[in-house]
Amino acid sequence: MSIIGYSSTLKKAIENLDKGRDSLDMLTVSVETCFWASHQLTLKDGSKEPLHSHNFSVKAEISSNAVSDMGLVMDFRTLKAMLDNIVAEFDNRILDSLEYFRQNNSTAENVAKHIYRKLQPGIPKNVKLEAVRVTEEPGCAAKFTGPI
Repeated sequence: MSIIGYSSTLKKAIENLDKGRDSLDMLTVSVETCFWASHQLTLKDGSKEPLHSHNFSVKAEISSNAVSDMGLVMDFRTLKAMLDNIVAEFDNRILDSLEYFRQNNSTAENVAKHIYRKLQPGIPKNVKLEAVRVTEEPGCAAKFTGPI
């Protein structure tokens, strides 16, 4: 594309914005939930750290430039229920006893990745699952943003 082509494309985008069109706007919403669980990381040398517990906090963030007739990216209650259903299997459990964590170390990073991958299929097609953030304790969090 020539410089002239870029200029006309940019001019059209500016005109659309000037007309008040919001098709380029991106809206992001999030929901949070929590669960209590224990885990025991496997260290580099193959040994295990002591079993310990956390009150994990999980935040799912979605975005879209399209909203429903009600002005919603997605209903909070629907997204929250989806997230709650996923983390229910972790609540009051030893994470390492769950199938996924028998294969993967039960790090906050892997918890976030696992939740993301379970949540993704239920997200509407016009909505992007931006990230799942798992906080083990204040100041200690991992965020999974999906494949690159």
